[in-house]
Amino acid sequence: MFGYFLTTLITALSLLVVDLIVPGVNLANFPAAIVAALAIGFVNAFVKPVLNLLSLPVNFLTLGLFSLVVNGLCFWLASVLVPGFIVSGPLAFLFGPVVLSFASTFLNNYFVAKRSPDAIAGSNRAPLNTPVKTTTGENA
Repeated sequence: MFGYFLTTLITALSLLVVDLIVPGVNLANFPAAIVAALAIGFVNAFVKPVLNLLSLPVNFLTLGLFSLVVNGLCFWLASVLVPGFIVSGPLAFLFGPVVLSFASTFLNNYFVAKRSPDAIAGSNRAPLNTPVKTTTGENA
């Protein structure tokens, strides 16, 4: 549960970075960024797979470059669903999702590196400072 909250928060922060860098992407305030992050997650989970399947032949012919159009379409669709989040112009349509991806990847790596290995959600690893028992019972 905390992982989903952290992912949404990081996406919202990344959207603020996109707002600063890409002309044509406008966010009204931080709550609009949080709602936009949830809308982007919803669109990417339910709409994007259908679009990817439908555009597979075109994507094959363009050697994957049509994926930029599909990403831009999903980004624009999320902006239609959220008041206070506006994507206007072809530059924002194409480069907004790319900058969002880079900013989100950077922030995710930054926050994961700040967390201790024991605090990572879903981790079944043994802590780094405890000995690991082998099948023969010896300590490694």
